[in-house]
Amino acid sequence: MKKSIVQSKSFKFSLNIISLFSKLQKEKEFIISKQLLRSGTSIGANIEEAMAGQSKRDFIAKMSISSKEARETRYWLLLLQESDLTQINVSSLLKDINELIRLLTSIVKTSQENLLKKQQ
Repeated sequence: MKKSIVQSKSFKFSLNIISLFSKLQKEKEFIISKQLLRSGTSIGANIEEAMAGQSKRDFIAKMSISSKEARETRYWLLLLQESDLTQINVSSLLKDINELIRLLTSIVKTSQENLLKKQQ
């Protein structure tokens, strides 16, 4: 079965987060790097769970969690960008996470609207 765009983008993003984590660890940055690894890879994991949702509500709940994890990831990336902890450029990751947030927000909003229409 072909993966959706959000699945593919989140998987690629997770791989990039793992790479960033490795670089940060080499620079002895352990706190934010671990937070970033957890939230950044959780996005795709929750999307995968959503695809196997037991109901439309379950799908929406998992996609909502992915959206929240994406926003947390953006927070950690912004901290890295604005602090003096590292000189690693995270601007492309910020662009990618903003795109994922837009996609997830749209998916959740559309799914909620469709669920409401079905209930009426």
